[in-house]
Amino acid sequence: QVQLVESGGGLVQAGGSLRLSCAASGRTFSTMAWFRQAPGKEREFVAADNWSGGNTLYADSVKGRFTISRDNGKNTLYLQMNSLKPEDTAVYYCTARRGSGVFLAIAMYDYWGQGTQVTVSS
Repeated sequence: QVQLVESGGGLVQAGGSLRLSCAASGRTFSTMAWFRQAPGKEREFVAADNWSGGNTLYADSVKGRFTISRDNGKNTLYLQMNSLKPEDTAVYYCTARRGSGVFLAIAMYDYWGQGTQVTVSS
């Protein structure tokens, strides 16, 4: 049974940093990604990774501030978030797809975690 379990969320002041983790179990994935959903808004793409940095993709809103990475030995995905802004406040979701390739669309991903809350205060 596939499970994705996020951790690392919390409350941080603007300009601060957090690192999110997503522990995967049940199988390995060539493509994993992070999405986020703010209150009253649709879920949006944040970053995706295909085989440990071979191909990564970032949303323009986080480019240069967030870094996606993986530890294949631990089957864990990370999201290092620096220079956080209040508009980064959201529930962050880890996701994975059975196939390869990086995509922005929610429909391209097959498995989802429960999410972890990130709150950035001004």
